[in-house]
Amino acid sequence: MISVRRTAAIALLGLLAALGVAQPPAGAQQTAPPRPAAPAAASAVEPPSAAEPAPAADPAAAEFDVRDYGAVGNGSTNDTAAVNRAITAANAAGGGIVRFPAGTYESKNTIRMKSNVTLHLDAGSTISGSGADTYDPPEPNPWDDYQDYGHSHFHNAMIHGDNLSNIGFTGSGVIDGDGALITGNPESGEADKIISLTRCTNLTLSGITLREGGHFAALINDCDNVVSDRLVIDTAMDRDGWNIISTTDVRITNARLEANDDALAFKSDYALGAKLDNGHVTVTDSHLSAGCCNALMFGSETCGDFTDYRFERITIKGSDKSGLGMVSMDGAKISDVHYKDITMTDVRSPILQKVGTRKRCGNNPGVGSISNITYTNIRATGSTPSFSPTIWGESGSSRIKDVTFTDVDITVPGGNGTMSTNPPANDPKDYNPKAIGTRPAYGWYIRNADNVRFTDSEVRFAADDGRPAVIANSSTGIRFDRFTAQRGSNSPSDVLFQTVTGYCVADSGNTGGGALRVSQTGSSQNCGGGGPAPVRYEAESAVRSTGSTVDSDHAGYSGTGFVNTPNAAGAHVEWTVNAPVAGSADLVIAYANGTTTNRPLDISVNGTTVVAAAPFAGTGAWTSWRTVTVPAAALTAGANTVRVTAASANGAPNLDYLDGPA
Repeated sequence: MISVRRTAAIALLGLLAALGVAQPPAGAQQTAPPRPAAPAAASAVEPPSAAEPAPAADPAAAEFDVRDYGAVGNGSTNDTAAVNRAITAANAAGGGIVRFPAGTYESKNTIRMKSNVTLHLDAGSTISGSGADTYDPPEPNPWDDYQDYGHSHFHNAMIHGDNLSNIGFTGSGVIDGDGALITGNPESGEADKIISLTRCTNLTLSGITLREGGHFAALINDCDNVVSDRLVIDTAMDRDGWNIISTTDVRITNARLEANDDALAFKSDYALGAKLDNGHVTVTDSHLSAGCCNALMFGSETCGDFTDYRFERITIKGSDKSGLGMVSMDGAKISDVHYKDITMTDVRSPILQKVGTRKRCGNNPGVGSISNITYTNIRATGSTPSFSPTIWGESGSSRIKDVTFTDVDITVPGGNGTMSTNPPANDPKDYNPKAIGTRPAYGWYIRNADNVRFTDSEVRFAADDGRPAVIANSSTGIRFDRFTAQRGSNSPSDVLFQTVTGYCVADSGNTGGGALRVSQTGSSQNCGGGGPAPVRYEAESAVRSTGSTVDSDHAGYSGTGFVNTPNAAGAHVEWTVNAPVAGSADLVIAYANGTTTNRPLDISVNGTTVVAAAPFAGTGAWTSWRTVTVPAAALTAGANTVRVTAASANGAPNLDYLDGPA
């Protein structure tokens, strides 16, 4: 039986002909079976595993074979017009899959994407770029003074789309710039990107390989709901891999991105004439490498705020700037970012956080901030020459705060002699790690930061070094618990505090087994630790709405299980939290949401709503647990009821526990 969408697509061909849109030759079938696949071209980048087949096309969607619209696929004929005809037909039919069977499709002009269209590249298929200088010219942009040329212009690309929804790039083929794309500022007719998308919703970018991307293999700006699995980018001979700009709700899994410039960068510029938010992003099980620059980066374009990012199970090999870089240069507030299970090798700057004052953004931006950042189970080795791992804030409200390092082990090259321990020079308008001079500590250098804590962590050098392992300057609440540092033969101390209020070094020592040598100037010690550890209240012991179950089929939970409530508004869990004294306290709620849809909760204390529709965003998997903090909740002395209630028909996420005051 022919599907309704298939019938509609066929009936539409006559209308397209009447409108002057080319149609397939007589007798052609839109759903022609694929031709035998040619062997895929060799690549320096490892393709998706054969045990994990590339994403298949939706079997229910209408298919539009580019050959039926005139494409030849012989590697020399310009097939762009045929591809655009197939895209137009799929869009006019209400949506469909534009299929590229095995072959090389020369594209000398810009392919123009349309809504509800997926380009599916079969194994052995390649869309190849051209040096004919016949791509769409860059469009004018009244805001191009605020960012680099490549960020400001979008039309000059192999594939371009604006204000689109439900679009995709899937399969196991290749889109190859073939050495024809520009890495600098292009002239008219030259392209500097493979994929360039603005204002898009529901984007899939999975399975395919992007090769030799010019300035950007992929650049997206102001998009929402982006899904990517087993994407390969091989542009180590050109510049950036994937820039994700002013974009929300992103899930990336099993990516392999090898670039010369930034491999995977999250940015927010002013190219669309507004400061736009970013966030709700998960990146897992991926491999990144960067030649000249940054592997996994926030910035440098940082106009709009960033929140809710999770990076887990990532390997980074090679980075001549930052392995894990985070800079706020243009006024952005960066918060709620969490790194876990990450291994880095040959990175010049393993970890960098910096607040700068470049202010390259419209609407008179102030100076940004960085807060609530965690690093857990991180392993890194540096390359020579190196930049010490650094936390560098600005003064006032732009200080960096609330950063925790748990089980973070870093080995730097070392090899420096003893030097002045005064703060190094800094260019606040430059994000590059080298904009801060040689750090006077071989390990961690911390300046203008509050509440930074290291637990079960270590720093070493490969060659003897005369600098202290750690220097903290002009900061508060800097704490080291069970911290280990290697001692240089001529270093004046192991840890040096300069004008630090409330420092603490506890249960820590050097790699030789002795205690750390701690020195200070103008500083005060406080090892109170901020009070006792919080009390944990498991969800399985709480009161819960009818129909809720206590389950244990998703690993990673605390206690004996978690609560799975009905998928309905009003579903709830209620804890009794005991406070030793009346006052405000933070409440931390652990949850998992394996969907891509936010499951908001109303949170009440003693019957009064303190947060309405608090976001509990997708965590990437039901086995991926996160926390949401309710700050400064007002509690009475003794027993308090804390209830979370589903604010939408999707119900609550799976709930694990609540941490309250001791």
